[in-house]
Formats: sequence, C-alpha cells, structure tokens
Amino acid sequence: MKPSLHLFNIAGVRIGAHYSWVFSFVLISWSLSIGYYPSSYPDWPTEIHWIMGVLSSVMLFCSILLHELAHSLVARRLDLKVLGITLFIFGGISRMEEEPEKPRDELLIASIGPSVSLVLSLIFLLSFYLLELNTKIEAIFGYLAVINGILGGFNLIPGFPLDGGRILRSILWATINNQTKATVIASKIGQIC
Repeated sequence: MKPSLHLFNIAGVRIGAHYSWVFSFVLISWSLSIGYYPSSYPDWPTEIHWIMGVLSSVMLFCSILLHELAHSLVARRLDLKVLGITLFIFGGISRMEEEPEKPRDELLIASIGPSVSLVLSLIFLLSFYLLELNTKIEAIFGYLAVINGILGGFNLIPGFPLDGGRILRSILWATINNQTKATVIASKIGQIC
C-alpha cells in the first residue's frame, strides 16, 4: 500500500499516510470522546473528553508507528531495502522491496513488531500504576496499556499475513526448508484464523 501523503522521515525511513488513515483517526478519536472517556469519567467536562480522545488517538498511532518502525529498522539491519511505512485505516504497514531470504530473518522482522507493542503496553501499565501523574494522563496511559496489549496479542495470531502468520511461516520454512510450501500452509491457517 503506497502512501497518499508523505508525513516525515524517521531514521531514514519514509513515513506516509494513506487517505483511509484519516477515517480511522477520526473514528477512533470520536469513539473515545463520546463513548470510552465519558463512560469511564462521567464527571469530566465534554471538552476534556474530546481532548483526551484526540490525544489518545495520536498516541495510538504513535504506538503503531513504533511497531512498524521496529519492523523496518530490523529489516534494514538485515540488509533489506525498506521503501517506507504507511499508516492506513487498519493501522500501519512496513513496505519492503523484497522478502527475507532466510527464515531466521523473517522471524526476527516479524517478531519485533508485536514485541514492541507488548513492551509499550507494559510501560504504559507500569506508568499508570506506579507514577503519580495527573489523573487525565493516567487515564490515557491506562487506555494505551490495554490497546497496545491488544495490538501485540492480535498481531501474534498465526494468520498470515499478520506478524504471527509470518512467524509461523518462518518456523515452517525452517522446518520443511521450502518457503513456497511454508507460505501456502501459513496462508491456509491464516484463512482459518
């Protein structure tokens, strides 16, 4: 998926957004602002719910960007050409010019993204419980702890082309020593998932 709009570069990786990302950003901000935050914190003013909803949406996409950036940086470290990262309606995708040539490389690239999401979840969770912050910041951190945990866990589902499916494919590839067969098996399991 090619980006419709170039946003910026991070560590030499081109970051862009597909036009569908705007819909996702607006929908998440809106649902948090009129649903999640008002039901969790009914005494707070509507303006605060909206500010928190938009900030939470921004932080969610920053988390997704870190997840995808980890994939891209590991791929570059393994000498694969990274074309960039595109944020879109369902999250983000790292675009590489070629597939890894070894199952080990596929495993490293695929597993780093969910690992980053789960580490972010833990950081936000610890910040939520251990730091005495402003209640509104704690509320955002609580949301981000849950959503990053879900993001990391969901991406570990062995449904190709999710990260978990790519991890499964790398294991199958290493076991049967055939990337094509491993891809077919992982794709069939992905259809079931």
